[in-house]
Amino acid sequence: MKQEPLVLGIETSCDETGVGIVRGHTLLADAVASSVEEHARFGGVVPEVASRAHLEAMVPTIERACDTAGIALRDVDAIAVTNGPGLAGALLVGVAAAKALALGLGKPIYGVNHLAAHIAVDQLEHGALPEPCLALLVSGGHSSLLKVTDVTAGVEPLGATIDDAAGEAFDKVARLLGLPFPGGPHIDRVAREGSSVYVDFPRGLTARRDLERHRFDFSFSGLKTAVARWVEARERAGEPVPVSDVAASFQEAVCDVLVRKALDAAASQGIEDLLIGGGVAANSRLRAMAEERASRLGIRVRVPRPGLCTDNGAMVAALGSEMVARGRTPSPLDLPADSSLPVTSVLA
Repeated sequence: MKQEPLVLGIETSCDETGVGIVRGHTLLADAVASSVEEHARFGGVVPEVASRAHLEAMVPTIERACDTAGIALRDVDAIAVTNGPGLAGALLVGVAAAKALALGLGKPIYGVNHLAAHIAVDQLEHGALPEPCLALLVSGGHSSLLKVTDVTAGVEPLGATIDDAAGEAFDKVARLLGLPFPGGPHIDRVAREGSSVYVDFPRGLTARRDLERHRFDFSFSGLKTAVARWVEARERAGEPVPVSDVAASFQEAVCDVLVRKALDAAASQGIEDLLIGGGVAANSRLRAMAEERASRLGIRVRVPRPGLCTDNGAMVAALGSEMVARGRTPSPLDLPADSSLPVTSVLA
C-alpha cells in the first residue's frame, strides 16, 4: 500500500517561525520558535525585528522538526510555505527558505494562503473537513467569515473586519488595563475572575441599519474606544479600575458579536458545520459560547486545540498535504511573497 505524501510546511507571516511535518492528516512534528518576547517591550510586533528573528530561527527550527518527526530532509515529498498575507519582510524569509529547500531537494513547492491554512489545520485533529463548512477566522490581523467548499480552491469571503481585528482589540485593551502583550491570553485569564455583565459595552455593526450593509462584517474599533473612555472616566474620578470585570465585559462583547454573526452566516448559507480558527480561537469564552449557541441551532462546531490555533508550520503542511492529495499543480519557483494576498487566492 502506497504511503501518503510527506509534506514539510513553513510559516513566517508574523512573529512565529513555524515548521510542521505531516503525512496525510497525521501530524509528525510542529516546531515553533516565537519572537513574541522581543516584541513585548514595544507593545506590538515590530516587522524588522520579526524578520531578523525568522532568519536566525529558520535552520534550527527545520532541524528540530525533522528530529521530532524522525526523518531526513531528503525524505520529504513536497514543501509548502505561507506566501501571504502577512508582514512582507517576514514572508520573504519563509518563501526564500522554502525555495532553497525545493530547489536543493528537487521537490515541488506549494505557496499557500495563511488564512486557508488556518482552516486546513483542523484536519490534523478532527479528520477531513466537511464540505461545505463555514470558517470563522479570528486573529491579530484578521476577523473573517469564509464559506469553504474546497479548502484548496473554493474559499468565498462572506464578511471581514472593517477596522481593528478582534486580536488587535484584545492587545489594545490589555494595554489599557496594564496587562502584558500579547493581550489575548491575559484577558482570557483575568476575565475568569470577573463579571461579564459589569459593563454593557457596545456590539459593533449589530444595529439594524448596520446589518443592512455589513451583516457579516466586524468592527471592534468602537468597542476598544468605549473601553478606553470607561477606564479613563474611572481614573479621572480617582476610583480603582476593576480589571477583571472590565476584561470579562470586553471579552463578552467581542465573543457575542463573533458568534452571533458566524451562526447567522451559517444559517443563511444552510451550512451545518462551523470551524473556528486563528489565534483568538484559543479563547476559552469564545469556544464555550460558540458550542452552547450552535448546539441550540443544530450546528456542529470544530475548533483545533489551542496550540494549533496560533500561527504554526503544521497548518501550512496540512494545507500543502491537501494540495498534493487533490492533485493541485505546484507553484512556480519564482512565486512571490504577497503581504496583501486575498483569501480567494489559496495557491500561488
